[in-house]
Amino acid sequence: MEVKVFAEVQLPQQRVYSSGVCFPLVLAPNPSSHVPYSFSEAIRAHNPWLQSRLHDAGAILFRGFSVKTASDFNDVVEAFGFDELPYVGGAAPRTKVVGRVFTANESPPDQKIPFHHEMAQVPEFPSKLFFFCEVEPGSGGETPIVLSHVVYERMKERHPDFVQQLEEHGLIYTRILGEDDDPSSPIGRGWKSTFLTKDKTIAEERAARLGTKLEWFDDGVKTVMGPIPAIKIDQSRNRKVWFNSMVAAYTGWDDARNDPVKAVTFGDGSPLPAQIIFDCQKILEEECAAIPWQKGDILLLDNCAVLHSRRSFDQPRRILASLCK
Repeated sequence: MEVKVFAEVQLPQQRVYSSGVCFPLVLAPNPSSHVPYSFSEAIRAHNPWLQSRLHDAGAILFRGFSVKTASDFNDVVEAFGFDELPYVGGAAPRTKVVGRVFTANESPPDQKIPFHHEMAQVPEFPSKLFFFCEVEPGSGGETPIVLSHVVYERMKERHPDFVQQLEEHGLIYTRILGEDDDPSSPIGRGWKSTFLTKDKTIAEERAARLGTKLEWFDDGVKTVMGPIPAIKIDQSRNRKVWFNSMVAAYTGWDDARNDPVKAVTFGDGSPLPAQIIFDCQKILEEECAAIPWQKGDILLLDNCAVLHSRRSFDQPRRILASLCK
């Protein structure tokens, strides 16, 4: 199908693989197109083509389209037709903005957020993620992304025994939550927000559906998630992917309540080797693409194929997000 509305553009921060795939794919308005589509109408008209391109690339950055507000962004998300995923079980402090749109992680700007697949620590995770740059950063603040199967292949080559242990045992994630959100922490979502209830009985029921055990304290709760697989098979692409939050938990789940070293273990409870986790962190940085945000940018990620992170930044910066089944 000939698509005249979208033009593929090249940016210096993209990665280009030997297969010819550009990561991420960057689409802009086609300057020679005179089709009177709005952006949302163009998405609806060319949705199968866009989803095919997303499948090939794993991530699409839309740049230069007329998306100015949270409501505009919500219209774009709706145009793709994905079902909404309620944010139950996630760790990031977020605030609902409009419709299906939330703030991205609200932790302080000096904090980096390590690479992770969104909600990889629970069984019900989004298949697609949208990010929108409402206010571009003063400096920094990129959202680096990396192809998960590339990370798996490099880890398998460098640490085959470790990867085999992961495949056999999976991972257990442990996190201590307060009652209310702690905006000073990148994992500061309290249990009431995490389980979308103030009722401990309902929280228990929702945790159980996620395979999560709860141990209550006077001022909070300990959550134990897993064992849960750390390596998955991407069925649509027929390849293994590094689908976990191991590096994020071990290096980033650090606040007044949580010790990151205790936050993640092998599924049999044994500790993870620190030197291999830090080597994995190095691989993630080596393989990532980090394109500076511009106002109006929308980044669409296939959550099964791509890990993402956040670099520290100087304010102002406002990135919004939406999660889809």
